[in-house]
Amino acid sequence: MLDPLPGPMDAESVIPLALFVLAFGLISRRLDSSIITAPMVFVAVGGLVSATGSLALGFEPWVIDLLAETTLVLVLFSDAARIDVRQLWRERGLPLRLLLLSMPLTIALGAAVAALLFPALSFWEAALLAAILAPTDAALGQAVVSNERVPLRIRQALNVESGLNDGIVLPLVMICAALASAGAEGAEASRSAGEWIVYGGLQVLLGPVVGAAIAIIGGRLISGAVDRKWMSSSFERLGGLSLALLAFLCAEQAGGNGFISAFVAGLSLGETAPEICPTIHEFIEAEGQALMLLVFLLLGGVLAGPALAEATPQMIGYALLSLTLIRMLPTALSLIGARLSPVTTLFLGWFGPRGLASILFGLLIVEDSQAPHREMIFTVVVLTVLLSVIAHGLSANPAAKRYGARLDRARESSGGELPEHAEVVAHPTRVTMKRDRDSARSRA
Repeated sequence: MLDPLPGPMDAESVIPLALFVLAFGLISRRLDSSIITAPMVFVAVGGLVSATGSLALGFEPWVIDLLAETTLVLVLFSDAARIDVRQLWRERGLPLRLLLLSMPLTIALGAAVAALLFPALSFWEAALLAAILAPTDAALGQAVVSNERVPLRIRQALNVESGLNDGIVLPLVMICAALASAGAEGAEASRSAGEWIVYGGLQVLLGPVVGAAIAIIGGRLISGAVDRKWMSSSFERLGGLSLALLAFLCAEQAGGNGFISAFVAGLSLGETAPEICPTIHEFIEAEGQALMLLVFLLLGGVLAGPALAEATPQMIGYALLSLTLIRMLPTALSLIGARLSPVTTLFLGWFGPRGLASILFGLLIVEDSQAPHREMIFTVVVLTVLLSVIAHGLSANPAAKRYGARLDRARESSGGELPEHAEVVAHPTRVTMKRDRDSARSRA
């Protein structure tokens, strides 16, 4: 009998993990209305496993890298593909205020606070930390984006912000990482500052060109095959996945950044071949969701322990400020003139969870950057996401209910519609796509 091939995880690790996923799946719908979220559960189980040593997760470094890169490519591609950019621009509403005003202010304030709390960081390292923690993850507070008592305009603002801010901030992350690496020691750091700038520029410029080209050509090929009934629905889903991987790999081969390429490919596909995007959404709702939850399991089982062991008061303080003042103040400034109530401004400011994108960006920087303090930066990122998983997960359901009830009372007392209830076009979201689809089927 042949010996089993060596692998990153043995049967003793995989079987309990598979049983846990099955067990959670059996009660997942019942948990939708509770304060318990899937990321909370996976982080907690990972932490429990690591603390007790009852199960060796068996994640080898190359597995972590592969998981992080694959998940980031899929998240960037699919999140961009589900947003109707033309409709978003026509409305010019709250999402654009959050993306074009609040996010730059958040990065600037985050960099300033980082420079004050961590004097050892260079200017570019402080900016790098702030940029990594700028993207939000609506999935950590899914009750907010799925509770119909919260006005659609408010839910939509958080949804669209979460879907686009990771791809928008990624070029800045890469540029800051390159400039922070310019003064580092080591073989890779032998490049001059000018060479690092050229390298970062090529990464940012070539990626979008390659991604757009692949999406436009590939999208038309898939659309044509579907129209002629040459392509089955299952391979239509695989075709969308192939475009994401092609955009990533071809851009890397050309000297550009594959992640930026995947994001631009998703945007281009959503504009040039929107009819095939629903199949991509279906893939992300199932197979992609599994990868995302594995990242949270990795966070609890592999990353949380070292981060908590290395945590300092300054790191914890920055994590708390990142989730509160650094997010809330720019949000409030960006909403001046929007005629929203103070409670809505506070609601939008609080629900900017840090999650998947920040962890994946952090793993990417640790692996590829030569920034002198990249390990410390990553520790702060992990601490911030851990706090966010708990705080936003626990508060999402109660806060959504109270906020919705308060707006209902305000609308009744005013005798008319509030600015929060203005009509907007709904975009599909990562955490509600399956629920929306099931509702549509039941109505049919």
